[in-house]
Amino acid sequence: MPDFPLTLISHPLCPFVQRAAIVLLEKKVLFDRINVDLSAKPAWFLALSPTGKVPLLKVRQADGGDAILFESMVICEYLEETQGGPAMYPQDPLARARHRAWIEFASQTMTDGWQFLHAVDVATADARRSAFRDKLRKLEAELRAGPYFGGNDFGMVDAVYAPLFRYFGIIDPAAAEAVFQGLPRVSAWRAELAARPSVKDAVVPDYANRFRDHLRQNGAIIAC
Repeated sequence: MPDFPLTLISHPLCPFVQRAAIVLLEKKVLFDRINVDLSAKPAWFLALSPTGKVPLLKVRQADGGDAILFESMVICEYLEETQGGPAMYPQDPLARARHRAWIEFASQTMTDGWQFLHAVDVATADARRSAFRDKLRKLEAELRAGPYFGGNDFGMVDAVYAPLFRYFGIIDPAAAEAVFQGLPRVSAWRAELAARPSVKDAVVPDYANRFRDHLRQNGAIIAC
């Protein structure tokens, strides 16, 4: 395996890992990737991760040692500050701050979407779908001409939302349509993100099958 200065410690299904992978790919940074079994976390991983979660970014230092970064947005911000390639934020300070605010908004949006996908009964699924659609309506009102969140240029907000939208290209199309119905801007944005090479390449080739298996194993009614 090639020895690169950056190593992304990962799990094949983790959406937060995908954020970092997308930024690395957008910036065309060569990196190693190590997947960890989170159901049986190895001792070396627990020694590196204060939270016991992925992603981690291992950064080779000049003295040959490694620095460890954790939390997906911390990693993404570090990559933005230290790596070349296209900027992931607008130059204008106000626009940049607004983009960061919508990244923060993604946290609850992700929670609502995840809970909908994993609902094990109809009542919970309906309630979480409604909550998720409420978040999507707020995004719909914010989006403009596109094709990306900030316009013509793919940016950090796109990298953050792409892993969430990916799920809805995997589940039953009728269920996905019910979620995005009446949201043309969000639907167009989702399609653009799905077609982006960095988004496609941020996951393993059999990701869709792995995610479907994950839903079935957790008893999600959407997988039935």
